Amino acid sequence: MRGDPFGIHRVLEPKGKLPQPAWKLDNDTSKVYDNEILIDVIKLNIDAASFTQIKNEVGKEEEKVAQKIMQIVNERGKMHNPVTGSGGMLIGTVKKIGKDLKIDVKEGDKIATLVSLSLTPLNLRKIKKVYLDKEQVDVDAEAILFETGVFAKLPQDMPESVALAILDVAGAPIQTARLVSPGDTVLIIGAGGKSGILCSYVAKKYAGPTGTVVGLVHSERSVPELTELGVVDKIMVADAQNAVSTYEKFMELSDGKLADIVINVVNVPDTEMTSVMCTRQRGKVYFFSMATSFTKAALGAEGIGKDVDMIIGNGYATDHAKFALQIVRENKKLYDLFLRKYG
Repeated sequence: MRGDPFGIHRVLEPKGKLPQPAWKLDNDTSKVYDNEILIDVIKLNIDAASFTQIKNEVGKEEEKVAQKIMQIVNERGKMHNPVTGSGGMLIGTVKKIGKDLKIDVKEGDKIATLVSLSLTPLNLRKIKKVYLDKEQVDVDAEAILFETGVFAKLPQDMPESVALAILDVAGAPIQTARLVSPGDTVLIIGAGGKSGILCSYVAKKYAGPTGTVVGLVHSERSVPELTELGVVDKIMVADAQNAVSTYEKFMELSDGKLADIVINVVNVPDTEMTSVMCTRQRGKVYFFSMATSFTKAALGAEGIGKDVDMIIGNGYATDHAKFALQIVRENKKLYDLFLRKYG
């Protein structure tokens, strides 16, 4: 039996919706349609905004975080945080391939899904381990990938957990490469996180010697790491949720020059106006953060008379997985950092 290529056949509530915005999916993995892939799941990488929200809600204890994740999946048939609206991604082994699929993968191959857990039917039987510092969860589970679902084979030259951490944010660095031009002034909001570090590296590479990359971090703890990596020209410690204060600090740091490009990769809400205020007229703001309120961003920009292009962070771009893995491979300091944090 063949299912809908977008997965609409798996939607239980409300009928007719696509799987991502739907409230509940059919996660019965005992039936596999002829155009689906069944995955034996090894590990989930929970979206940073979602993981932060869960920890803030239930506390920073493994057992409580595990219970909350299990509750969400039991209710919804997928890991779709009802507060943030985001999910994450997974790695696992291909268990069964529907007979109608012609794909470059075989049963037994290890893959990472490059579509959100918020649209992936997930039969979560057990949570084995929660890594509070990595946003990753070891599980006993099965998942379904639809015909239109994107995935990547896991690379052989790095640990699975490192590859998962990189692939989870693979959309951000390649989009940064598309946006940044030589000589640009670039502000990375959330430069200390994994997506922030990758975007900072790419921004510095593409802005070149005539450009300036400023990394905004929330804590002094991130300063030595960014300094050692050498991926930013200047570091600013500020609370991005306080738009006016951060704007004033940025203006002082940049000698009154606003950014051509602002990349927002934070995992907390209410940073939209910091992004907008620090951007020059006709500049660009790239909101990769899933904690972004596009209502706040749009109406806030209108309210202060800012004519800027605001770009939604699409987690998918052509060859984004290959690009993200390659930029980590080409810089030993970057690779060593990911190995230390996620290996």
